[in-house]
Amino acid sequence: MTQTSRRRGRKDRLAQTTQLEPNPPIWPGVQAGRLKPLSPEEVTRIEGAALSLLETLGLSQATPSIVAKVTKAGGHMTEDGRLLFPGELVRWAIDGAQRGFSLCGQDPAQDLKIEAARVHMSTGGAAPGVFDLETHEYRESTLQDLYDAARIVDKMDNIHHFSRSVVARDIEDNAAMDLNTAYACLAGTSKHVSISITEPQNVAAIAELCYDIAGGRDEFRARPFLTVMVCHVVPPMRFAEEACEVLERAIEAGFPVQLISAGQAGATSPATIAGSLVQAMAETLAGLVFARLVAPEVKAIFAPKPLVADLRTGSMSGGGGEQAILMAGAAQMGRHWDLPTSSIAGITDAKRLDAQYGAEKSLAVTMAAHAGSNIVTQAAGMMSSLLGVSHAAYVSDNDLLGNILRTIRGIEATPENIAADVIAQVCRGEGHYLGEQHTFHRMKSDYFYPEVGDRRAPREWQEDGARRVGDVAREHARDILKSHFPSHIPDALDRALRAKFDIRLSRAQTGRPG
Repeated sequence: MTQTSRRRGRKDRLAQTTQLEPNPPIWPGVQAGRLKPLSPEEVTRIEGAALSLLETLGLSQATPSIVAKVTKAGGHMTEDGRLLFPGELVRWAIDGAQRGFSLCGQDPAQDLKIEAARVHMSTGGAAPGVFDLETHEYRESTLQDLYDAARIVDKMDNIHHFSRSVVARDIEDNAAMDLNTAYACLAGTSKHVSISITEPQNVAAIAELCYDIAGGRDEFRARPFLTVMVCHVVPPMRFAEEACEVLERAIEAGFPVQLISAGQAGATSPATIAGSLVQAMAETLAGLVFARLVAPEVKAIFAPKPLVADLRTGSMSGGGGEQAILMAGAAQMGRHWDLPTSSIAGITDAKRLDAQYGAEKSLAVTMAAHAGSNIVTQAAGMMSSLLGVSHAAYVSDNDLLGNILRTIRGIEATPENIAADVIAQVCRGEGHYLGEQHTFHRMKSDYFYPEVGDRRAPREWQEDGARRVGDVAREHARDILKSHFPSHIPDALDRALRAKFDIRLSRAQTGRPG
C-alpha cells in the first residue's frame, strides 16, 4: 500500500468518526465552573478591594461623557482629576448587566449562548506576524492572512468564535484597515466575529457594513454578529480616552462590546497575582458602569485580561503557570458575579508547534475553561507571546481544544453511566466489553477522536512517513485554503458592498469570479 493510499484511508476513517452525531462527545457551551482557585474568603477580599479602589481612588483621564454620566449617577470628581465610583453604582452595573444572551453568527447554526459557565473557544491576538505555512519563518501579517485565518477557523468544529487574530500590516490607513478587518473576518467565517476599532470615527462605516450584510439596521440590532472589543483603560487605573469614545459609539450603533483591561503584572499592575487580579477587576468594572450608563441593555462582556511579565527581562510571558492561575482567578470572579466573561489564555511563548507550545497552551486554556470563562480568547493559533500566529496551529489546536472540552464535560457519574448491570453481564459472560452493544452505542457519544493527533502503532506511523503533528496540520491547513471559500455572503451582496466600500481583498482572493 502506498503512503498516499494509506493517508486517504486514514482521512476516510476520520470522516466517519467526526461526522455530526445526534449525541456528540463535546459541544459549544459545555458547562464548566468547577475549578475555583480562590477560596470564598479570597473572593470576598478581592471583591472588597476592587470596590474600595473604585470608590476611593477611582480612574483618571475620564472623558467628558464618562464624567457627565458617572457624576449624574452619583459619582464624584476629585480635585486631582480622578473619577470615583460609589459602591452602589458599581452594584447597579453588576446586578442589571445582561445575561443569557446569544452572540449570533451570520448563520444561526453558529449562535453561541452566553450564560452561566458555558464555555466557548476563540482565536484572538491582533498579532503583527505570521509563521508562514511554506517558509516556516515569521513575516509581517497581511489582510490575506486574516481572511485565511477566518476561513480555516470556519472549518474547525472546536473553535467556536473568531476574534481578529492578526493585523493587516499591508494597509496603513487606520480607517481602511478597520473596515477591511471587519470585511475579511465576516467574509471568512459565518461564526460570530470580534474586532477592535482604532478610532471613534471609524465605527460608523463598520456599522453600516454590518447593517448592509444583515439586511438593515434593525435586523443587525436584533441579531448582531460582530462584537467590538475595547481596551477602555490604560493601566494602572486610567481611562483610554479615544478607546472610550469608540466604546460609546459602538454601543450606540448596536454592537455587543467586550470590556478589556490588560495590565501587565510587575509593569502596569502589581507584581503579585492577587494585586494584579484586583486592579483588573476594578478597571473592568469601571468599564461596565460606563457601558451600562450609555445603554442599560447593552450586551457587555466582562473581559479582565491581566497579563504576566518575566520580571528578569520585563517582556511579556504568556506561557507560565502564573498566567494560567491568573486567568482562572479572573474567570472565577466573573462567575462570582454571574457576568458574561471572557479570558485570555493560550498565549504561549513558543515560536512554533513544539512541546513547549502544547504544554503551555493546554495548561492555560484548560484552567481558564474549567474556571468557567464563557469565551476563551487566544485559545487557538496564537504563539510567540502574542507576536505571531500559525495557520497550521488552528488545525492542531482544534484537536487540543476538543480534548479540553471533553475534560470539562466531566465524568457524569449517573446510574446509567456507571453501568453496573453491564459490568455484571460481562463478568458472567465473555469477560470483555468489546462486543457489547453498550460499548458500540457509547463509542461516539462519550469519546472525542482527534483529526490530526496520531494514535496509530509506531510501525504504521513510520510507514506513512513518520510525520510530526505540525506537518500533518500544515497539510490540512493547505487543503482548506485551496478549497474552502465561504459563500454565506451572497454574490450580489458582495458586489454591492464592494461598490459602496473600499474593500481591499479582491474577488479572486475570496474565490469569486471577477
